[in-house]
Amino acid sequence: MSRPDSLTLIVYAPAIVSNDDRGRDVIHGMEKALPGLRLAWRIPESGPPIALQHRDAWLAEKTQEGKFPLLCNGDETHPVTISGRGVSGRLGPGGQSRLEVHAEIPLDAPTLAAAVAVLEAVAEGAHAHWGHASPYGYGSEVAQQFRRSPHGPERSPRGLPMLNLPVKLPTPMIPWFLGWLNYWSAATAQAIGFPDPARDAELLTRARRTASGGWVVQLTDVPLSYENPAHLDALRWAYERFPRIGGRAVP
Repeated sequence: MSRPDSLTLIVYAPAIVSNDDRGRDVIHGMEKALPGLRLAWRIPESGPPIALQHRDAWLAEKTQEGKFPLLCNGDETHPVTISGRGVSGRLGPGGQSRLEVHAEIPLDAPTLAAAVAVLEAVAEGAHAHWGHASPYGYGSEVAQQFRRSPHGPERSPRGLPMLNLPVKLPTPMIPWFLGWLNYWSAATAQAIGFPDPARDAELLTRARRTASGGWVVQLTDVPLSYENPAHLDALRWAYERFPRIGGRAVP
């Protein structure tokens, strides 16, 4: 469960297959990106975290089930968690099953300094189509943007554009929404038309190219706040710039 002082990170990737080592790559990448982090404890149904003596072997075995269970850093006062879950194609774009990797990190100074690197490491390790990192509260805001009826409003209560539900999107390459930090694979960036040097000059000052040819794009200088009028303006501009996000336009 998200905490008010946390950063939520989610990436959306192709479903796990046999002998899939992306779980290991995600964990190793996140540990490398956030100095001092060690994700080598599992969380039982009750009681304190349990240390894993052979974490990578355990992870490889569990990944064969199409997911990897919840791991943490073993520190209940400063918890960092990550897990991977399989999602049926009946609930996703293009009818394709997917892997979702979810991480939760305390939103403190070290996290802020490493947030771009952490999102990049997790997304690249998972071979994700797209993903985001956003502060606590983003989910309830985005939920108000999803169009659940053809006769619904054209704007959310914040004045943001309405988005099609994920199941309505034709391909998993199209992002469902915008977050504070946005990961777009090379295919996703091409699908939404990023970058355009003329229109995206300012956005490119807060963007980083990844080793695979994707991008991590930071929407605002500090973590996105829906209470900040300037941040809402940035969101409105970005949604207008990328109308394919949320399935509002087709190529």
